[in-house]
Amino acid sequence: MAWLALVIAGSSEIFGVIGIKGLTMGKGWKALLLCAVSFGFSFTLLSYAMQTLPIGTAYAVWTGIGTVGSTLTGMFLYGEPREWKRLLFIAMILGAAVGLKLVS
Repeated sequence: MAWLALVIAGSSEIFGVIGIKGLTMGKGWKALLLCAVSFGFSFTLLSYAMQTLPIGTAYAVWTGIGTVGSTLTGMFLYGEPREWKRLLFIAMILGAAVGLKLVS
């Protein structure tokens, strides 16, 4: 159950980043609400997952999901570059997260 909470927490972090992007684009109170709710939910689930999982593993997976998800969101929704180098490093982050799961 802790791993599921961790995956949902990382996914919620992506929505928080979308909220931040909305704030920079002048979307107003809806973007602020999305940001606050998403990050609050994400931190709550991360805290729950850390009760069972090792702190280093939980934090690395959480940030990995957030980093990869935010990068892909930037590429697909906001027209950020889709260079092969960026995709290579995304794959490396995902590989590291899977590796941590396998050894934990």
